[in-house]
Amino acid sequence: MSTASKTTVTFEELSGLVGKDLGYTDYREITQEQINTFADATDDHQWIHTDPERAKDGPFGAPIAHGFLSLSLIIPLWSELFDVEGVKTKVNYGLDRVRFTNPVKVGSKVRLHSTIAEVTEVKGGVQIKTSNTIEIEGEERPAVVAEFLARFYA
Repeated sequence: MSTASKTTVTFEELSGLVGKDLGYTDYREITQEQINTFADATDDHQWIHTDPERAKDGPFGAPIAHGFLSLSLIIPLWSELFDVEGVKTKVNYGLDRVRFTNPVKVGSKVRLHSTIAEVTEVKGGVQIKTSNTIEIEGEERPAVVAEFLARFYA
């Protein structure tokens, strides 16, 4: 169970959220099983992700999560921080700037920090842009920095 504080708003409250710091999620561990499952789903079995023995001699000294696995965690982690009640549809509209700034080694723990950067009206709804950082416990540089776009339709 998460100890993160979740911000829950109504559709009508979205426009007033620019600059709102949503805070941090709890840390969650990245496992070799999770990496292997992602490799199977994406057909990306590069040894640096899926061969723990070989990866020990690789550039990071251990297997690392796929960058896109780390990026995909934005959705479940963000859901721990934010929700909009009373809407008909919630849509992942995409991403703007994305950077993979530090590899996530197997066994590492990551968490998300998110801030609402923009709120824009779109036909029939509202789009929000959040600035997101996936941090690695004990590391100075984050794993991922990305702007996530979500749309909400009343």
